Amino acid sequence: MPGLDYAVVGNCAVASLISTSARHDWFCFPRLDGEPVFDALLGGTNPECGFMDVLLHGQSGSTQRYLRNSAVVETLLTDAAGGGVRVLDLAPRFRRFGRMYRPPMLLRRIEPVSGRPRIRLRVRPSFAYGTDRGRTSIGSNHIRYYGADMVLRLTTDAPLTYVTEEAEFGLDRPVNLVIGPDESLPESPDAVLRQALAETEAYWLEWVRGLNLPFDWQEAVIRAAITLKLCSFEDTGGIVAALTTSVPEAPGSGRCWDYRFCWLRDAFFTVGALNRLNATRTMEGFLRFIMDTVPDGSSGPIPPLFPIAPGTLVDERIATALPGFGGDGPVRIGNAAVSQRQNDSYGAIVMTATQMFWDQRLTRTGDVALYRQLVGIGRQAERAAFEPDAGLWEYRGRAAAHTHSAAMCWAALDRLGAIAQHLGLATEAQDWERRADALRARIIAAATVPGEGWLSGVLNGDGVADASTFLLPEIGMIKATDPLFLRTVEVLERRLVRDGIVLRYDHADDFGTPEVGFLVCTFWYIDTLARIGRKQEARVVFERALAWRNHVGLLSEDVAPATGALWGNFPQTYSQVGLILSAMRLSRSWEEGLWRAS
Repeated sequence: MPGLDYAVVGNCAVASLISTSARHDWFCFPRLDGEPVFDALLGGTNPECGFMDVLLHGQSGSTQRYLRNSAVVETLLTDAAGGGVRVLDLAPRFRRFGRMYRPPMLLRRIEPVSGRPRIRLRVRPSFAYGTDRGRTSIGSNHIRYYGADMVLRLTTDAPLTYVTEEAEFGLDRPVNLVIGPDESLPESPDAVLRQALAETEAYWLEWVRGLNLPFDWQEAVIRAAITLKLCSFEDTGGIVAALTTSVPEAPGSGRCWDYRFCWLRDAFFTVGALNRLNATRTMEGFLRFIMDTVPDGSSGPIPPLFPIAPGTLVDERIATALPGFGGDGPVRIGNAAVSQRQNDSYGAIVMTATQMFWDQRLTRTGDVALYRQLVGIGRQAERAAFEPDAGLWEYRGRAAAHTHSAAMCWAALDRLGAIAQHLGLATEAQDWERRADALRARIIAAATVPGEGWLSGVLNGDGVADASTFLLPEIGMIKATDPLFLRTVEVLERRLVRDGIVLRYDHADDFGTPEVGFLVCTFWYIDTLARIGRKQEARVVFERALAWRNHVGLLSEDVAPATGALWGNFPQTYSQVGLILSAMRLSRSWEEGLWRAS
């Protein structure tokens, strides 16, 4: 089976996955959730189209890295004689005319390393999820690729005939490729690439410079933070859970889902991690997105996910023309979870908004008007706390009153009480606090397994081991030192932890019993170990988790306990969030690291 050895370039409008051989295998256009014009990632074992690459004559090896603290990817293709080419890939992002320039465009520059290496360029887009190979037409310095509903333009200073015929030629100077909308370039491809490369690299260096980093594991945290940023769609503020669809959670499992949507809980964790790093603009954009999408809490249950732009179809369907990742399908477009009830969404919205009422760095802080919008959501949370739902694991064939969902509903009430107090609304604050205290007591009582004294993943039911209960101290539901929680940790370690890899649960679901560890669960476990006084053990598990990252430091959704292989959609925001938060919790302070202070 193929691996997830990909780097990602993007600019908060589009993104593309690039293999270690410099092949663009997944590029959705004209935005993160758009139709993939490069879809070779899901094209089976030897796709004939759906990619853009460069073939070096006599190639014997390749190496790939990000330019320091940036989203610019460098791939070196080498031949047996020590020569080769340097391939630079980016999606332009920088300030121009007083606003952020982030067109739906990929840029590629190919430079000879030594001598006159011979290369072939192949640009083979695919349309309509593999059903349409499209057609081409040649212009003066560009090639148009036509699908039924879109046109893609490649502008290049490489010989057009060699590109269309995929013929080999000698590279005695850099060549540049610009692929994106059917628009003319204002300057030569070489000038466009040189300027965009310099300004995009400078943008990311400055963005990273503003991060509040831990002392330890800075490189890993920086890469995770940039990757989270690339999963945000800046035009609306929506944040996708991952950039891909249908990379299976495990081989042959059928667990193939479309993650190019904005889940309220995933986005809540994402903005929380970026906030901790001092990257607050994503939170502001996401909150605007939510308040525009969910204006108040009076219109019935809130869906757990939304498209990142209005007008996008969310209904789940199968793309039959694509065989899947390494031939392992099905390939799904849309996500049926949109019709599910997931009651933790209420807490995710309120908790995301809470920081805006305290954070004085923000240009627009929370006010009474925003609080009034959140009140309706809090009322829904109180009504929904004990209602059956699909839970954060999105069970498709069952519903139950899940402990995590109920706890997040409680968190909505608790934070609204704090917000009301902050705004000077003392009577309302007292009312929220009273309701929250009563709800918390009910939840703890219903979640405690009779006669065993630990917290089940479902209320008023059997003892269900669920990794989400690791989060209860994180949201303030229970203290980590509470004997009830400590007994819960013992049970979860016995039933869910496999050499540091943590399963979501150990019971069968709609597709059987899970075979792989859900990566963010491992980071929740790491955080729990640190909270309960086992910090050194937590650091050991964390270092092991860092080793699961791919060659450029990215994580997918899942990891196989037996092999450490990455599975699931890629890159997964949840996993990058877990890495960041665990690193910040476990790191030495700057005083400890630099001055040996204690």
